[in-house]
Amino acid sequence: MSELHTPHAGDDMAEDDDVVSLLMRQHGDIRNLFDEVEATKGEERRDAFRRLVRLLAVHETAEEEVVHPFARKGFPGGEQVVKDRLAEEKAAKETLSALDDMDTDDPKFMPQLLKLRKDVQEHARAEERYEFTHIRRSTDVTNLAAMAKAIKAAEAMAPTRPHPGVESGAKNMALGPVAALMDRTKDAVRQAMGKG
Repeated sequence: MSELHTPHAGDDMAEDDDVVSLLMRQHGDIRNLFDEVEATKGEERRDAFRRLVRLLAVHETAEEEVVHPFARKGFPGGEQVVKDRLAEEKAAKETLSALDDMDTDDPKFMPQLLKLRKDVQEHARAEERYEFTHIRRSTDVTNLAAMAKAIKAAEAMAPTRPHPGVESGAKNMALGPVAALMDRTKDAVRQAMGKG
């Protein structure tokens, strides 16, 4: 096992009662997981990549279910902001899908991963600048906390570390394909928001 430790969004034991802070922390987790995939090889790289795929899938699904609907109505120009973010997400999902079908030892894997990282980081910066700042200005603490609760329900669907008692990280990550994970995430988010 490598000495690398990928911080998890809950490691600091923060209250997570602000959706923007929680999403910013997830962006940090995603960056750390990209670092871990790049710095490892073989089975460790496969494990780190599976965790990255899961967190990206859950993070984007949660944003689509929680953040974008609020942004569309919550502030002037929100509809266009969401449209731009969805176009970025579509491009990243296409690259992610191509990577997901590839072995992490494939020589074409790292160039594709670096392209995905660039796309994901540009997307995260745009969200932080055009969506998150407006959300914080456009709503109250109660609504920020309610949205955070829904995101936390989604986060529980994609642990970035193996569950205790599951010896193999690979076994833990083989809980189903990304599409099924996204569906389960939508259900968890809707239930947390009282829509399920």
